[in-house]
Amino acid sequence: MKKALIYFTIALFTAASCGKETPAPAQRWSQERANAWYAEQEWPVGFNYVAATAINQFEMWQAESFDPETIDYEMSKAEELGFNTVRIFLHDMVWEADPAGFKQRIDAFLGICRSHGIKTIVTFFTNGGRFENPQLGKQPESIQGIHNSQWIQSPGAPSVNDPASWPRLERYVKDILTTFRDDDRILFWCLYNEPENFKQGAQSLPLLREVFKWGREANPSQPLSSPLWICPGAHGTRSNFPIVSFLGENCDIMTFHCYYGPEEMETFISLMKQFGRPMVCQEYMGRPRSTFEEIMPILKRERVGAISWGLTAGKCNFHLQWSSKAGDPEPEIWFHDIFRLDGTPYSQREVDFIRSMTQDKNMN
Repeated sequence: MKKALIYFTIALFTAASCGKETPAPAQRWSQERANAWYAEQEWPVGFNYVAATAINQFEMWQAESFDPETIDYEMSKAEELGFNTVRIFLHDMVWEADPAGFKQRIDAFLGICRSHGIKTIVTFFTNGGRFENPQLGKQPESIQGIHNSQWIQSPGAPSVNDPASWPRLERYVKDILTTFRDDDRILFWCLYNEPENFKQGAQSLPLLREVFKWGREANPSQPLSSPLWICPGAHGTRSNFPIVSFLGENCDIMTFHCYYGPEEMETFISLMKQFGRPMVCQEYMGRPRSTFEEIMPILKRERVGAISWGLTAGKCNFHLQWSSKAGDPEPEIWFHDIFRLDGTPYSQREVDFIRSMTQDKNMN
């Protein structure tokens, strides 16, 4: 009897010890927790950002081209607009080459943003852009007339479609999440941008499932999300409903993209409301069909975060249309961006309107 009691005690101790070493992954935030978190925030209003001196994520984050002076100046311009949120894109290859340095540069970026009253949305993976044997180091020059000519997928379709490459990606995601898991300079994590975008052959759903699993295991204090790319049923396109369903069942807060006019924005918001969670439009504003004047009032009225694309017309040429061609001159009507390189606005009227919308960011 004593021997049995000893064995039973050892078993209990072992189970308790194992439980401490390998806790169960965190669960998706409840609607109540997500909405309580959102109620503590100002209206998230801001922009997707790449420094004007960077052609892509490599130039943005590599030690030799990381540009805190430009970042500080551009964040000061964003602060003048009343923006309080910036969205950035990381890259797994920069982390792999220099994990410690990469995290130091992220920390420096977050510090600059905080000094201007701006919180950060951090994006890990994206299916947008190209992946043609990208190399770290000096990057290709900007091509006059071409919108975003050197943007790089992360991790790239070959890795997305190859589970053997995922352990490296898991180490990357968990390292960043664990390092900054309690950092209040980060608003939330965008784990995977445009998982529905199959243009370069990335079949994202299996990796998307894993990324959310890694996120739950890291259990950051900030919410996790990934955006719906296209309003289901719009523009004659067929939505990838397995991915849409997965996002609806796993995101702490709901995020989406909409570069179209007021009618579609209203439709998209109505659809997203059904999830009963906070909403952030992570990408909008592509003149002339999607403008600040038309879209910002809708997002503010509906308490939807408003994250437009671009700030300064720099090396990425975001101010050019998606369909622009090499050698095209600067268009009369810009597509994205707000400021020229010298800091003057593309449209003073537009800047004045943005300031009028951001003057009061209290959602309660």
